Amino acid sequence: MEKPKQTTEVSRSAELKVIKASLREKDVIISSRENVEELASRGYGTSEDKQLVLTLCEALFLMSKGIIEVEAQKGKTRKKIDFQNLLSHYQTLDENAWAKYLIYRDLRSRGYVAREGFGLGIDFRVYERGEYGTAAAKYLVFGIQEGQPVTLEELTRTLRYVHSQKKNLVLAVLNRRGEVVYYSLSKLTMK
Repeated sequence: MEKPKQTTEVSRSAELKVIKASLREKDVIISSRENVEELASRGYGTSEDKQLVLTLCEALFLMSKGIIEVEAQKGKTRKKIDFQNLLSHYQTLDENAWAKYLIYRDLRSRGYVAREGFGLGIDFRVYERGEYGTAAAKYLVFGIQEGQPVTLEELTRTLRYVHSQKKNLVLAVLNRRGEVVYYSLSKLTMK
């Protein structure tokens, strides 16, 4: 992966009004048609029934940038929730929510489009800059927190799977200070 580029997330939030979103059990929904198209073209969420479905990780990132405002249904009323409440909700569903969010935020701040991973410990699919929507993800990111053990068997199984998909495996190691360090993992064959 290359050095970070400046993103336009902050400048965008200053020019446009905040987008309203609704919390569901495991995701966040945006219904406004013009916002659906704009965010989807930038690699956020998936379109579903003319709505944009964001993962909780994406919603936290967009909320931290001031791009979206999330509301939750409380009985018959809708109540705005803050970043901490959304994070707490996410942590009830995934004990590694904070680590995933920090890795996601770091990837996005470096200019990459990161999408939700799929099984075998893969946290994110990462697209080269400018290639989202035109090419497949080049990297699969496996998040690890410093101090939490990962077995060699688990890494080997994941690496085999990633290579079978013709992608590159990247370990995203979150250290105790919340910084993310990336390592490329490849197969070593001794003859």
